[in-house]
Amino acid sequence: MKSITILIMSLLLLQSCATPTVVNVVGPNDSKMTCSQLDTEIAMANKYAEDAKKEKNLGTGTNMAALLFWLPGLWATNVNVKEAVDAANRRAEHLSRVKAQKNCP
Repeated sequence: MKSITILIMSLLLLQSCATPTVVNVVGPNDSKMTCSQLDTEIAMANKYAEDAKKEKNLGTGTNMAALLFWLPGLWATNVNVKEAVDAANRRAEHLSRVKAQKNCP
């Protein structure tokens, strides 16, 4: 029982190290948005991608602590960064397609 508790706590700690936000590629109201709302959402998706890329930097406090004390946490952060950047880029592409379908400028 003790080993299961340690395993669960380790997995929770590992997950908590992976900090970048992974956005949903398709939102339920994407097709109902106006052109200006789509522009705002595209900008937000691009910002999520930029913020996620910054998390990969070894200079962040989380990554320095992971490097010193918990290498799997550093690995999890890097995996999560890749996933977050990919999702944000795909969201921006999806919103651009919706924008084109609406003949937005």
